Amino acid sequence: MPGLLEGKTALVLGVANRWSLAYAIAQALKRESADLILTFQGDRQRQGVEQLAEELSAAALPCDVTQEEELGLLAEAIKTRSGRLDAVVHSIAFAGKEDLSRPFVETSRGGFLLAQEVSAYSLVSVARAVAPLMAGGGSILTLSYLGATRVVPNYNVMGVAKAALEATVRYLASDLGPSGIRVNAISAGPVKTASARGVKDFSKVLDAVAERAPLRRNTEPAEVADTAVFLASDLARGVTGNVIFVDAGFQIMGL
Repeated sequence: MPGLLEGKTALVLGVANRWSLAYAIAQALKRESADLILTFQGDRQRQGVEQLAEELSAAALPCDVTQEEELGLLAEAIKTRSGRLDAVVHSIAFAGKEDLSRPFVETSRGGFLLAQEVSAYSLVSVARAVAPLMAGGGSILTLSYLGATRVVPNYNVMGVAKAALEATVRYLASDLGPSGIRVNAISAGPVKTASARGVKDFSKVLDAVAERAPLRRNTEPAEVADTAVFLASDLARGVTGNVIFVDAGFQIMGL
């Protein structure tokens, strides 16, 4: 049977390693027959991402989302290679370890701006770069977390950046909707990834979610990935500007 994404080209930004949510999403997109493109930032990531791309029969292209020139070169490379783009997965976030490890009120000015630039503004710059490649419409999706709307201990400056990211989703959905481009976010439950380990006492968050979520367990990467497939496919053609929770139901709970 043909895959849900057969004939579509998908770009995944933020594959750090095989334990990242971005990699799980890339696997699912490939399973559904997407023509896949991954990106890496600098020489430090190059070898690892190229190896993962080879395993997925995907292309690997350089891109630092904080550099407008590199985003332009990425768009040109995709245009030359594929002619168009149908789906984009933005799985990029960063905050300094020191700003995650101290109370939010002590966040440095530089740390605040860095978290906003990499974690939120990058979605704007990526969307601006790829939109011309989506002349026939398409899907842009990003990854958020409950800390965008509720206080999660030790999430601190990243929670504020994710709040900005979710607002960015709505404004981009409004701007790009007339071009047939849908913009959504997945708010995933906590998952054991390399970046998550940078949050102090993260294991306690996992334990609390497994104890209190309606499904009494943590989120599995494959569940996030399958939701990404849905949003990237024509099945979600009427869905835009939304934040879809994939967190075993934890976000509905009070005390």
